[in-house]
Amino acid sequence: MAQVWKCSGLRWSADGGPVLEWSGGRRSALPRGKRIAFAVPEGGVRRCVGARGHACAVGAVVPGRSTGARCEECARLDRAHSVAADTIADDPRPYRVYLAWFGPGMVKVGITAVERGPARLLEQGAVCFSWLGTGPLMAARRTEELLRAALRVPDRIAYAEKRLVRAALPATREERAAEVRELHARAVALAGWPESLRPEPCEVADHTGVFGIGEGPGACGEVVELVPGAGVGGELVAAAGPDLHLAVGGRGVVVLDTRLMTGWELVPPGQADAGCGFPVREFRREPDGLF
Repeated sequence: MAQVWKCSGLRWSADGGPVLEWSGGRRSALPRGKRIAFAVPEGGVRRCVGARGHACAVGAVVPGRSTGARCEECARLDRAHSVAADTIADDPRPYRVYLAWFGPGMVKVGITAVERGPARLLEQGAVCFSWLGTGPLMAARRTEELLRAALRVPDRIAYAEKRLVRAALPATREERAAEVRELHARAVALAGWPESLRPEPCEVADHTGVFGIGEGPGACGEVVELVPGAGVGGELVAAAGPDLHLAVGGRGVVVLDTRLMTGWELVPPGQADAGCGFPVREFRREPDGLF
């Protein structure tokens, strides 16, 4: 019987490298050029991954297209204890407000604990970012709200939108940093900043080299879901956030969101599993003109 693995998700290590984590504690580093290959066995079922380190009480079956891999109850429990839910207002740790850029016209505001450094930005696939301010959690939250209300800066951008623009990013660091610099200047000039939040200078970090994007052909599509009896095999050419960009024989570069892997039992691919047997949604390119 083939050895079975259960993926716990992709994490970004302190030195900026992507790592796949597996149930039982095993970790797989993902250097560019590594071959990634696995399959879902025939008859496989995707089950809820539970919440906050606890298994799902009923072992619920979850949809293949769910990026959370949690049933409704476990998803509620997981979010109830997150910073995003605003249920831990007494958190004593210092927080940073940041501006993250994913592509032309795609800038968001967010917060992260100071102790995490840039990990949150790597996890989100931010191409560029700059810190905006540092202070207590609730001051950071109020600043985030200020930017949303005064400058209409979103706090979320869908991963599907991020993927579409990665293949056509501006060529230079200066071009990629321009929107962050402009928004940073507008943000620090706003009235109403919390007194306990210390403004940070605009110092734009660029992750294109860390991710490996822009160094080869762009992605032509994305895996929609994993399905039993199919597999994927390809060379890792880039990684951004939870996404692996795999050069798959016969069809170019395909993006695999590693969040789709959680909840499945995975096995080594058979000889017939070369390429990508999972359903793929092709990226639609906007035409250059009217015709």
